[in-house]
Amino acid sequence: MDLNELLRPEAVIANLKANSKKQALQELAERASEICGETERDIFDTLLQRERLGSTGVGNGIAIPHGKIVDLDGLHGLFARLDKPIEFDSLDDQPVDLIFVLLAPEGAGADHLKALARVARLLRDADVASKLRATTDAAAIYSILTHPQASPSAA
Repeated sequence: MDLNELLRPEAVIANLKANSKKQALQELAERASEICGETERDIFDTLLQRERLGSTGVGNGIAIPHGKIVDLDGLHGLFARLDKPIEFDSLDDQPVDLIFVLLAPEGAGADHLKALARVARLLRDADVASKLRATTDAAAIYSILTHPQASPSAA
């Protein structure tokens, strides 16, 4: 699964300002609502409920909040590069500055897991993560995420 199948250019936030995990999730739920048509409240509640099971902060400054929403029309992704790292209760106790939200329909099953694995693999790539951290341009971030091998190296 390519990320351009679930991430649209308008779903990239290049410089999200948030002081806490909750505030970041609220901001991301608001943007996700505009993209996928579900209510901001439903998205926020879904993400918060998943965080209560255990942090989606996977380490190395990366978090992948995700969840399933009953009437969602398909998989939707949303990426944010934070203007400054925030505490996220990550596995490695490091603050987070790269967040990829993944929303799936209730019955997505394997597709949801494949998409989650694809996002995790991409963001774990140190070269990709450093390129994402080095730019504040949403179009460049979208390009890095959807075409990681073809994107120019950030100097």
